[in-house]
Amino acid sequence: MAAPVLRFLTCFLVAAAAASPAEVESEVGWEMATPDLLFAEGTAAYARGDWPGVVLSMERALRSRAALRALRLRCRTRCAADLPWELDAHSPPSPDQALGASALQDLHFFGSLLRRAACLRRCLGPPGAHSLSEELEFEFLKRSPYNYLQVAYFKINKLEKAVAAAHTFFVGNPEHMEMRQNLDYYQTMSGVKEADFKDLEAKPHMHKFRLGVRFYSEEQPQEAVPHLEAALQEYFVAYEECRTLCEGPYDYDGYNYLEYNADLFQAIADHYIQVLSCKQNCVTELASHPSLEKPFEDFLPSHYNYLQFAYYNIGNYTQAIECAKTYLLFFPNDEVMSQNLAYYTATLGEEQAKAIGPRENAQEYRQRSLAEKELLFFAHDVFGMPFVDPDSWTPEEVIPKRLQEKQKSERETAVRISQEIGNLMKEIETLVEEKTKESVDVSMLVREGGSLLYEGISLTMNSKVLNGSQRVVMDGVISDDECRELQRLTNAAATAGDGYRGHTSPHTPNEKFYGVTVFKALKLGQEGKVPLESARLYYNVTEKVRRVMESYFRLDTPLYFSYSHLVCRTAIEEAQAERKDSSHPVHVDNCILNAEALVCIKEPPAYTFRDYSAILYLNEDFDGGNFYFTELDAKTVTAEVQPQCGRAVGFSSGTENPHGVKAVTRGQRCAIALWFTLDARHSERDRVQADDLVRMLFSPEEMDLPQEQTPGAQQGTPQPAVEPPLGSESKHKDEL
Repeated sequence: MAAPVLRFLTCFLVAAAAASPAEVESEVGWEMATPDLLFAEGTAAYARGDWPGVVLSMERALRSRAALRALRLRCRTRCAADLPWELDAHSPPSPDQALGASALQDLHFFGSLLRRAACLRRCLGPPGAHSLSEELEFEFLKRSPYNYLQVAYFKINKLEKAVAAAHTFFVGNPEHMEMRQNLDYYQTMSGVKEADFKDLEAKPHMHKFRLGVRFYSEEQPQEAVPHLEAALQEYFVAYEECRTLCEGPYDYDGYNYLEYNADLFQAIADHYIQVLSCKQNCVTELASHPSLEKPFEDFLPSHYNYLQFAYYNIGNYTQAIECAKTYLLFFPNDEVMSQNLAYYTATLGEEQAKAIGPRENAQEYRQRSLAEKELLFFAHDVFGMPFVDPDSWTPEEVIPKRLQEKQKSERETAVRISQEIGNLMKEIETLVEEKTKESVDVSMLVREGGSLLYEGISLTMNSKVLNGSQRVVMDGVISDDECRELQRLTNAAATAGDGYRGHTSPHTPNEKFYGVTVFKALKLGQEGKVPLESARLYYNVTEKVRRVMESYFRLDTPLYFSYSHLVCRTAIEEAQAERKDSSHPVHVDNCILNAEALVCIKEPPAYTFRDYSAILYLNEDFDGGNFYFTELDAKTVTAEVQPQCGRAVGFSSGTENPHGVKAVTRGQRCAIALWFTLDARHSERDRVQADDLVRMLFSPEEMDLPQEQTPGAQQGTPQPAVEPPLGSESKHKDEL
C-alpha cells in the first residue's frame, strides 16, 4: 500500500510545483509603501507642521491599506475559484481497505489544501508580508487618518476636502466634541456646500438601505424600491468580501502562542472554527453603523419586508410575492407576512403565484449559513468553543438538544425573574399612580401654562382640550396684513420642491409643494428680487414663535432652530376626484412610526434631535388641510385643528404627538413650519447664516422684536476648535 501512496504524493507535489501560471500568478511585486510606514510619516509631518506632507502621507496610507485589502480579496477569491476543494465522492472503503483508503482520502484533502496555500503564497507573498499591527489597524478602524487630514486641508485652505475629511472622522467618532465644534464652524463658512459633508468611508449597502427606508417612511414606494434593491446587491457583495477577509491568520487571543500545543486536527479545528465564527459575524458587521447604538436587527430579512410592501404599493404583485416568500424563508411562522402573501396570491391568481419562489441568492445564503451554524454549535457543544449566533431566525432544530435545554432553562429563569420584577413594579406603580395621577396632570398643565409674551396672542386650546400632552393652539400670533405679506413672499420667492430634494409632490401626487427658507428669503431680499422688509418679517416671525414656545412650555434651556420652512401646498384640480389620501400621512417628528406595532423607533434616518415643533398658518381660504393629532396607531384621532391666519400649533416632537395633515382639495394652504432642538450642536446652519446676514443688513434699532424680550440666549457664530472637525448631514425636513 505504501508504494501507491508515495506515487500519489510525488505526483501531487510535481503538479503543485508546475501549477499553471493563471493559478499562481504572482502579485507580490506590489510596490506601494506599507500603510504603517506611511501613517508614521504622516504623524511626523503633522508634528513639525508640514501640512502638504501630512496630506501626501495620510492619503497614501489610506490608498495603501485599500490596495492591501483589495489584494487579499483578489488573491483569496482567485485561488478559491481556480483550486476548489476536491471532494472524494467514492463509496466508503471496505474493512480490508479502510486504512489505505483513509490515508488516500487524507492525502486528497491535504493535497487540495497545499495547492490552495501554494497559490496564495505565490499571490500574496510569504506569511507576514504586508501585515499590519493591531494598534495600526485600530487607528484605521477609528478613522484617525481623517482627523489629521482635516486639519492639514484646513491649513492649506482646501475647504471642500477638509470638510469631507472632518465629516468622515466624525461619523466614525460621533462623541468627539472638538470635531463637532469644527464641523459647526465649517457650516458657517462661505464656499462650503452641503454636498461637501460626505462620508468617504460610507458602506454602499448601508447608504442605499437608509435612503430606501427614508423614502419608504415618507410613503414614496416608487423611489424606495430601487434603493432597497441596490442595497441588497451591495449587501451580498460586501458579505462575500467580509467572509473572504476572515480567512486570515489564527488569533491567539486568550492563549500564549508559545505554550499553545494543540495537535494537528485540534489546531486545524481551532483555526477553522475561528474563521467560521468570523464569517457568521459578518452579519453583525454589515448591520452596524457608527450612528446606531446597536446593529439593525434581522438586517437582511428586513430588506425583503420593506420591499414586499413597497412593491405592493406600486402594484407589482409578482415581486411582492417573491419578496414575501423570501422573508418567510427566515421567519416561516410570521402571521402578518403569511396574511400578506395570501392577499397578494389571491390578487394575482393562484396559478401565477404558485410559479413564483423565494429569491435564489437568499436561499443559498440561508442554506450555507445554517450549515455553518451546525458546525459552530457542534464545536460549542463538544469543545466548548464560544459561539454567539448573530441571527434571530435560526431554527431550533439546528441547535444541539443539550444546548436547547440549557438555553430554554436560561430563558425560563430570565422570564421568571423578569415577571417577578414586573409584578413588583406594577404593585408599586399602582400605589404611586393612585396618589399622583391628579397631581401629575395638574403639574403638566401648570408647567405648560407659561406666558405668551406678546400682546394680542391668545390661548385657544391647551393639552387638556387637545386630549394629549405638550400641545397648544394660539391665535393672534401675527396680523392679517402680515399673513398676506408672507403669502406674497412665498409666491415671489418659493420654488417647487424646495426642502424636498426637488420633489414637487413629496407626500401625495395630488398636491404641489412650494417653499422657501429664511436664509434664502433674506438673500433674495438682499439681491432686490423680493421685498427686503418681507424677508425681515419672515425672520422676525420665526423668532417670535421660538420665544413664545420657549416661554409657554416653561423650558429650562433655550430652543435652537433645527429647520424653518415657509411652504404652500396647492391642490391639483384635476386630481381631486374620489381622492382618499392625506396631504401628509401621520408621522412623528423625531422617530420612525410603525403604527401596526404601536412603536416609534428613535434612530436615523429619523431626525432624532428634534424636541419641539410648531406651525404658523397664513390663510384659511382653501378646502381641507386640517391638522390633526392621533394615537400611535395613526388612526385614532385625538384632536383636530382648522388653519386660519395667525393661528399657531405647538407641540413636543416625540411619540406623544403623532400628527398628520388632511388632504387639501381646493386652493392653496400656506404656513411656516418650524422645528426646534434643545441641543445647540444641531442648530440649523441656515439659521446661523441668516442671523449673520440680519446683523449685517439691519441695525438693532431696526429690528421689530426687542432683544430684551428674548428668554433664551442668542445663537452666535461657532468658532473653530484647535483641530477643525466634523459636521451634521444636510437636513431635509418633513412638513407638518
